[in-house]
Amino acid sequence: MKKLNGTVIVTYRCNARCTMCNRYKAPSKPEEEISIETIKKLPPMYFTNITGGEPFIREDLKDIVRELQKISDRIVISTNGFFTDRIIDLCKEFPNVGIRISIEGLEKTNNEIRGLKDGFNKGYTTLKKLREMGMKDVGFGMTVQDKNAPDLVPLYKLSDEMGMEFATASLHNSFYFVEAKNIIKDRMMVGQHFEDLVNELLNSNSPKKWFRAYFNHGLINYIYGQKRLLPCDMSFDTFFIDPYGDVMPCNGTKEKEVMGNLNEMSWDELWNSEQAEKVRKIVRNCDRNCWMIGSVSPAMHKYIWTPALWVIHHKFLRFWKKKKYSMFELKVVRDYRDGKVTKQELDACSTCDFRCGATASNGLSEASMQQLKEKSGEEIVAEDLKSQFEGKND
Repeated sequence: MKKLNGTVIVTYRCNARCTMCNRYKAPSKPEEEISIETIKKLPPMYFTNITGGEPFIREDLKDIVRELQKISDRIVISTNGFFTDRIIDLCKEFPNVGIRISIEGLEKTNNEIRGLKDGFNKGYTTLKKLREMGMKDVGFGMTVQDKNAPDLVPLYKLSDEMGMEFATASLHNSFYFVEAKNIIKDRMMVGQHFEDLVNELLNSNSPKKWFRAYFNHGLINYIYGQKRLLPCDMSFDTFFIDPYGDVMPCNGTKEKEVMGNLNEMSWDELWNSEQAEKVRKIVRNCDRNCWMIGSVSPAMHKYIWTPALWVIHHKFLRFWKKKKYSMFELKVVRDYRDGKVTKQELDACSTCDFRCGATASNGLSEASMQQLKEKSGEEIVAEDLKSQFEGKND
């Protein structure tokens, strides 16, 4: 059986207050969240990402990792790094697990964007402790937007000094982020900082970083609202599963697209169902042009010659012609500079829905929606964490 690439969203509960994501306002109910029994039904995976919400809010995360290790070649957990003791404790038992801590810039910028008091120091301290423990697969993840773009290269350099991975993304709109109004306002400025990062990566001695440069070149293309540089094969060799056991192609769709529910079916039944085929047709006609690592990394492996030729071309230019990478290689960037395309036209190509008000879809179950009638998502999660940590020092 061909191994898949899977993302397990273990919870929608989150303690951060990120400006570009409203998931913290729409948490899942703990008793509804994906169980170990359902995790056991997942197929073999060559790569598994565990995410949330904030995955370390789940007290049984170690049990989940223990099960996923049996069927996964590699596991990476995406976290805000706030629950240092829990992260260290898990990594002692699973030293081969990867940890990606979301840091949105240097201290001031990060704390403003993520809305976590002392969030930068918490995340940074967690990363340093993991490094001291000998953890190899650790790094930063940054969602680039107007506010933090100037911190992009400084943060990359910080991760490089620490010998860590550095993953990038840009703003997205979808049911997963409970957001429909994210948009880059100053594309030229943000593109310039990405261009600087691409040149830093191409200048390194690491082939892995050269391919990362291609990924970031694709992010410039994405923020200009252009067609993806590589096909999207989500739902064919890649999937997401949400806290309710719903299997989806990805987390980038406006509304939640469900292939089937793993609580109720076996994996083979679900993956080969008529409903799954319907969703694959939707994916084939999707026009959102997302450029997130979850869908791009498998595509880069599958269509390896496209990024490889780009890398060879740019390494040749740098070495022989002393020419740096320029974002103006992209026709749309030249057209924008030359006034052939307007900001309004580019805005219309984005997934931003200026008219949506506060009605972004959130993918919650009915029971999770019910609890929001009595209390806000923030209150629900704050009470939940208080009860978890009472009597404990974390």
